[in-house]
Amino acid sequence: MLRLGKREFGTHEPVIMAIVNRTPDSFYDQGATFQDEPALARVERAVAEGAAIIDIGGVKAGPGEEVTAEEEARRTVGFVAEVRRRFPDVIISVDTWRHEVGEAVCEAGADLLNDAWGGVDPQLAEVAARYRVGLVCTHAGGAEPRTRPHRVEYDDVMADILRVTVGLAERAVALGVPRESVLIDPGHDFGKNTRHSLEATRRVGEMVATGWPVLVSLSNKDFVGETLDKPVKERVVGTLATTAVSAWLGAQVYRVHEVAETRQVLDMVGAIAGRRAPTVARRGLA
Repeated sequence: MLRLGKREFGTHEPVIMAIVNRTPDSFYDQGATFQDEPALARVERAVAEGAAIIDIGGVKAGPGEEVTAEEEARRTVGFVAEVRRRFPDVIISVDTWRHEVGEAVCEAGADLLNDAWGGVDPQLAEVAARYRVGLVCTHAGGAEPRTRPHRVEYDDVMADILRVTVGLAERAVALGVPRESVLIDPGHDFGKNTRHSLEATRRVGEMVATGWPVLVSLSNKDFVGETLDKPVKERVVGTLATTAVSAWLGAQVYRVHEVAETRQVLDMVGAIAGRRAPTVARRGLA
């Protein structure tokens, strides 16, 4: 059972996490939701299309202009409070590695802290424990926030992913984070080259086998682009193919830009796997 905010999800129930970037320089939307009204419209549309979680980020993952903790909080805290007011039942996640920002967004109503940089600030898990909110434990290969990998090597990338993410998850629970609210994430592209991310995808079943719910953040990432030699705006098909494989192997939460398309992929895989009935089943029955 996965429990986040007011919601509970069964073991095989897929969950969509919609990305809402409060940054002027995000790699995919180039600041389309930096201002409040477009961002709130994005939340409304994502919820209508089937997203259960809204993931709010105040700093883009890649290199760029420095963003202080104060500026990150300015971009996210008030917005979290407004989303909580307008959408009381939605699960609010905040993508941050800083405990100061984590504290502020939890005060504003966040339900989940998405630590994409692998526990680089160990106090973030302490914040999650204090507020009894969820935590995403990600493998980033020891990379510093907002850096790109350079000639990174692993003897066995999945062994390292399991060691790090399970270790972070166990530490979080020991600190007091509810076990049913902890997820692990292989961290596609974070501290990895394209071959590492592809291997992490085909071996995601090993993460599922640990018993921790698995979150995958695949949407339009560089490993998809390099695999198909496609620019950022032409990676949706590759992303959806990777989503289908991850769903078949048992990943549960999907951090995405394209909510409606992802919902269809997850529903189709679930039906093929026998975990859900077709929405309509008339063929051959009339």
